[in-house]
Amino acid sequence: MNDTKTSHKAEIYDSQIRSTIPYYDSIHHETINLVKSMVDDPQLWLDTGCGTGTLAEKASEEFPNTRFLLADPSQGMLDEARSKLSSNSKINFLGNLTSEEIDFPQKLDVITAIQSHHYMDKDGRVKSVKNCYNLLKHHGIYVTFENTRPFTKAGVEFAKNYWRNFQLAQGKNSEDVEAHLARFDVEYFPLTVEEHRSLLEDTGFRIVELLWFSYMQAGFYCVK
Repeated sequence: MNDTKTSHKAEIYDSQIRSTIPYYDSIHHETINLVKSMVDDPQLWLDTGCGTGTLAEKASEEFPNTRFLLADPSQGMLDEARSKLSSNSKINFLGNLTSEEIDFPQKLDVITAIQSHHYMDKDGRVKSVKNCYNLLKHHGIYVTFENTRPFTKAGVEFAKNYWRNFQLAQGKNSEDVEAHLARFDVEYFPLTVEEHRSLLEDTGFRIVELLWFSYMQAGFYCVK
């Protein structure tokens, strides 16, 4: 089931995403390590676009006193996450929601959005990031990783070929790889690193920093 624009079926998402996004597990580890270095004991952590719940599963082991809230626009992803995490009492599901639609009565300490917003158009992305900002408490932390656009047309082609070679080396067949790369600017709409920074700064975050960059993915952390 892939009821959002992701090309990965929910039931095999974890295996497919690792052969598509370079350093996927490292992105999760670095997100967790970053939060550890910035917040001693967060009470509430929202993972929006949670997928099958892998990040929350890992983070819950490192933050025993934290309550995790999960949301995803794909019902299939949520079903997989619920199946995987049903015995974890620290994890609560907000439902089949986009980042823009999420509401919660308490202000949050941490919000993560990992590969969640690049399917949106400009207006949807602005509204989603703004809602995440509004959900955070003062000094709250927002961490996001997204696909990015190189600065030049030639750079886009070089980066696509670089990404193509990674996926082929992971065992994906060439037809699937080409279908994935063809989605660029058709089914997902990446921003440059500078456009990401501007969006986050314009949203109101007082601190915006680049955390990670590799292939065509970048990670940022922000403080409200």
